[in-house]
Amino acid sequence: MADWNTRLEVKLGDRTITPITNFTPTFNVPHTVVHSLEQDNTGYVRQPFTFTFTMTVPAIAATVADLTELAISGAEFAITVAEKRGTDWAFNAMKFARCVVTSASPSNVVIDGVPQANFTCMALTVGVEE
Repeated sequence: MADWNTRLEVKLGDRTITPITNFTPTFNVPHTVVHSLEQDNTGYVRQPFTFTFTMTVPAIAATVADLTELAISGAEFAITVAEKRGTDWAFNAMKFARCVVTSASPSNVVIDGVPQANFTCMALTVGVEE
């Protein structure tokens, strides 16, 4: 059985806003083929990458209000990996920094369970761990 001792969280400075229930990243690394008069496909030009993602968070307490405020103000936040140590979740490593919300889609109120809110975001800085 899996050992579930890590999770993704939304951080604003040193403050954890909320854990992330679902995270779906999308990478886009466009290339344009270069042709010449003498030959096709002589090379390519790599264009800037974009990194977007959607995240689902529990719509409890002030979580959705905090993230909506970040979206309206254009403030940046970070996605971090938190590792459970004992009965606490401690900061372990930062992977996605300078993230901004581009759109929000709160869910309906549900009778059982926790309502979820979806946010579409982009990251301006992405760290890669080997």
